[in-house]
Amino acid sequence: MTRFLFFIDSLSTWVGKAFAWLILVLTFGVSYEVFVRYALRAPTTWAFDISYITYGAMFLMAGAYTLSRNGHVRGDVLYRFWPPRVQAAMDLALYIVFFLPAVGAWIYSGWGYAKVSVQFREVSIFSPAGVPVFPLKTLIPVTGVLLLVQGVAEIIRCILCIRSGRWPQRLHDVEEIEAVLLRERQERDERGERPPSAHEGTGV
Repeated sequence: MTRFLFFIDSLSTWVGKAFAWLILVLTFGVSYEVFVRYALRAPTTWAFDISYITYGAMFLMAGAYTLSRNGHVRGDVLYRFWPPRVQAAMDLALYIVFFLPAVGAWIYSGWGYAKVSVQFREVSIFSPAGVPVFPLKTLIPVTGVLLLVQGVAEIIRCILCIRSGRWPQRLHDVEEIEAVLLRERQERDERGERPPSAHEGTGV
């Protein structure tokens, strides 16, 4: 089960980090627009469209990634004081009552928006450049599916926590442990120390 959860976490992480590269496109587009607008007095007709399309794509596709990192905003004034089983039970109830219906509505409505947009090859109405916006609208149902998949992983984590009394590890928890171990090994190598054996400290 842990491997399955880590696989979903890896998928969400890969998608989130892949779309994070759009920040370079956004930065270049805005910087170019500022330069030509104020230095050359020749503003573009596409900069605004590119800015909200790239930002919108990043925002949409980061949702599942943020959920996999447990990074969404939570009002944890009381939550953090509860034992893990109570936290998991509360999370499970909220996922079932609010998350799943909301994501289902997102996918259903998003599919309709995306279908019509693709059929008409929709372009932006905010500029004469005719920048296509149907690729952005196509991401709406895709985002919903990714959120649903990651949400299923979170529901499984809640069930496992209710059974065991402790939260299962997340992928980034494992990555952080590996990074710590690697850093310790590099520090030992730099000092010329040998790694501790399995019997050291056990009295064997």
